[in-house]
Amino acid sequence: MSEKPSIIKKVFRFLWNAINTTRKLLLNVIFFLFLGIIFVALTDDSDKVVVPESAALFLNLKGDVVEQKTAIETSELIMNEMFDQENEKPEILITDITDVISKAKDDDRITALVLYPQKLQRVGLHHLQLISQAIVDFKESGKEVIAYGDYFTQDQYYLAAHADHVWINPEGAVVLEGYGRFRTYFKSALDKLNISQHIFKVGTYKSAVEPYIRDDMSEPAKEANRAWLAQLWESYKVDVAKQRNFELVNFDETAEVLLEKLNKAEGSFAQYALDNGYVDKLATREDIRLAMIDKVGKSSKGQSYKHITFKNYLKATSNPFPYVNPMTDKVAVVVAKGTILDGYQKEGKIGGDSTAKLLRKARMNDKVKAVVLRVDSPGGSAYASEIIRQEIELLKQAGKPVIASMANYAASGGYWISAPANEIWASPNTITGSIGIFGMFMTFEKALDKMGIHTDGVGTTELAGLGVSRELNPDIGNIIQASINRGYKNFITLVAENRNMTPEAVDKIAQGRVWTGAKAQELGLVDKLGNLDGAIAAAADRAGLDVYDTIYIKKELSEKDMLLREILENSKAFIPDGLINSQVNDSPALTKLIKRVINEFEAVQELNDPQGIYSFCLSCEMN
Repeated sequence: MSEKPSIIKKVFRFLWNAINTTRKLLLNVIFFLFLGIIFVALTDDSDKVVVPESAALFLNLKGDVVEQKTAIETSELIMNEMFDQENEKPEILITDITDVISKAKDDDRITALVLYPQKLQRVGLHHLQLISQAIVDFKESGKEVIAYGDYFTQDQYYLAAHADHVWINPEGAVVLEGYGRFRTYFKSALDKLNISQHIFKVGTYKSAVEPYIRDDMSEPAKEANRAWLAQLWESYKVDVAKQRNFELVNFDETAEVLLEKLNKAEGSFAQYALDNGYVDKLATREDIRLAMIDKVGKSSKGQSYKHITFKNYLKATSNPFPYVNPMTDKVAVVVAKGTILDGYQKEGKIGGDSTAKLLRKARMNDKVKAVVLRVDSPGGSAYASEIIRQEIELLKQAGKPVIASMANYAASGGYWISAPANEIWASPNTITGSIGIFGMFMTFEKALDKMGIHTDGVGTTELAGLGVSRELNPDIGNIIQASINRGYKNFITLVAENRNMTPEAVDKIAQGRVWTGAKAQELGLVDKLGNLDGAIAAAADRAGLDVYDTIYIKKELSEKDMLLREILENSKAFIPDGLINSQVNDSPALTKLIKRVINEFEAVQELNDPQGIYSFCLSCEMN
């Protein structure tokens, strides 16, 4: 009987040793292969990007334009590159785009700028205006700008309109639908599921929680949304009409007028775009290829026109190891982009602790004499916003002026962290304000009751045992509402003290209402209209600096991550191309709707304020 277990043990031991030896062998092979790639990458410069002479800069932007990229783990970055995969949501820094266009303007090797915005995705109007201003500056060099594509979305067309020539495929389209704000509402669905919603808010216009308590948009929310959407649309039309040299009435805002013009164009959206002055010429891809060869010559391979892509030009003209002069005074820029959450967060979101740490780093740096807080956020956690505000106050106490510079959004918590700055700068089309507070959670006691599941017990106080499976005590609800009221009062007081206004005056323009930057300036919520460069200059002026450098305060990568990323960047030429096809077709309409519903819930689920109190503008994003 004892012999059998002994044989079985030997068999399993043999199998384990075989598996373990194979595992070690594979790991060693991978390790030495990786070492080989590193060696070749570090000793070979064959993949060095060279800007060809007399070429076009091909501005083929792909993804969302952002103030700060969402952090990606180094391991994920390596896998993406090895298997030729792209991020699910690619991002492009706005500063990279404007810097590239600016450098190309004065680069004798670049003779033209070609805009191909076909894969450009989400872009705020403020960022569109920054890019278009760079394009206008580029044209002052006398170099030609051509835009082409198979079709143009509204954001893509805004940039194309700033070109000298706009070409579109004969089967393409340009449809300018205007701006809108449409949300999905869940109240009836939650009622059918017997889920109890508990909403606590202050502010007539604080509509972030409306999808959970209504089946439609409230009239106050519609009133506020119409106002800021109309101003943004007017700004869009004025800018495009100026570039295309036509009247504002040329924008077709009713289906009836659009249909009439489309019928005249025999149902062709491309012909309609040509007739309406949106584009200059209908051209196939082959037409465009030949026309561009005539303008700038053939590429080295002879199949296309001579050009360099945006990504390659950025790589060729950027210093991978930028020098920071240790002797000069500095204006530090801290980017606060994304939802405001409690604790430490990765880049792409604002963490109460992590963003405060960056501000503290600027405070402790003796060479930093002033700080610009670049805000692009719809808000989030009230507690995290307060932690950041406290750090801004410490900067001011240390004698370092702070300028808040608003990008596309600086609403709710985004305004909370901007309010204590010495000055607030915004774009005319920044979405800001939304000064209000809310809290919300759901309980499932009714849904569980239908399933025969109940919660019961005893506690020493009425506060014991609070949870999603029990009905909310009305007195506890009143306690939460009192806390929300206090949060709103604190917000109002914060704004009043920093904007030299009375709490009553702030309350009249608060109530959760959203304003554009231009209107916010009229109301006293913003000091100056301008971009980041203007805010940096204002910070330097307040600090009395004539000579200074601008630095960005960022979360530092570990030495290991820095090494791995540098190796990855240098070894791309040695990783086989196209191991995995990463091209994904657009999702069907129903899938997009489902994703939007899921995103609505996820936007709320990720909120993590320790007290459950939020200053968040969920209604600030446009459709």
